[in-house]
Amino acid sequence: MNIVDSSFWIEFFIQSEISYQIYPIIEKRDLLIVPSIVLLEVVKKILRDRSENEALECISFMKLANIVPLDDDLALNAAFIGNKYKLPLADSIIYATTLKSNAILFTLDRHFDGLPNVQYFQK
Repeated sequence: MNIVDSSFWIEFFIQSEISYQIYPIIEKRDLLIVPSIVLLEVVKKILRDRSENEALECISFMKLANIVPLDDDLALNAAFIGNKYKLPLADSIIYATTLKSNAILFTLDRHFDGLPNVQYFQK
């Protein structure tokens, strides 16, 4: 299973130069997990920087993957994981989802660099 974090999703949707690197992962939607916090972060950014129509297109596309909601067990696990690795709130949830799902996290975010189950890309 694979998880693409918010930073990479945004690059994908704005079709930046680095977006081609993540396309092979995103196109395998049956293996793709989207933590609900990633959905929130991406849509919020697209709404702020682009348009509501583009945000709705992003939502439709992302919801073709497996959405993992934040429940109480995941939230508590994220608190402990975030504390252990000194991660911000959203990153704690994303990483806890990654570990719970035994997935690989694809990211441009340095907070994750060097952690197990992480494929970090430098922008």
